[in-house]
Amino acid sequence: MARTTSPKCKLCRREGTKLFLKGERCFSSKCALVKKKYPPGLHGPKGYPKTSEYGLQLREKQKIKRTYGILERQLKNYFRKAVKTGGNAEENLLKFLEQRLDNIVYRAGFAPSRAAARQIVNHGHIRVNNRRVDIPSFQVKAGDEINLRPTSKIAKKIRENINVNQGKIKPPDWLSFDENQLTIKILRTLNSEELPKSLDYRLIIEFYSR
Repeated sequence: MARTTSPKCKLCRREGTKLFLKGERCFSSKCALVKKKYPPGLHGPKGYPKTSEYGLQLREKQKIKRTYGILERQLKNYFRKAVKTGGNAEENLLKFLEQRLDNIVYRAGFAPSRAAARQIVNHGHIRVNNRRVDIPSFQVKAGDEINLRPTSKIAKKIRENINVNQGKIKPPDWLSFDENQLTIKILRTLNSEELPKSLDYRLIIEFYSR
């Protein structure tokens, strides 16, 4: 399965902001942006250059790809689907990304990063409505219940992740999480006020609408 293999800390430095791609390391003094607050590469120490309007759109597009761990073709398909759905394309785009199964597993604290959550799903540890699902891009919907496969051997590791992530990764209000049973319930579709504010989706829509 295709995935991004670039050094994750360099991706954060290139975007000039924390994308939280390496779990616990991102919250510590070992974070690359704490040590090197400039882009990677030979000319990086000169700092971040002024960016054109197109450059801003491009960087925002790259940022969302790297945050959710998806490829260019996947993001473009989400954009087309968001526009085709009707209504606010920006909100539709983010909802499709937030409702990915790997993102839900990450949001609940099962994994320290989306990459780790993707691996948990890929290896068949997750069930949706009592059916094994190993597709990270699987779209969950209101009323779905997500839990670990009964024969899975990673329950102990997931509980450790939950304890480590406590206070750092907070499950959103549209999710219900039972820590004892390791069960996630999708209460409802997230609304516009609950969409992450760290990304400017308007710029992404403008980039693909050119």
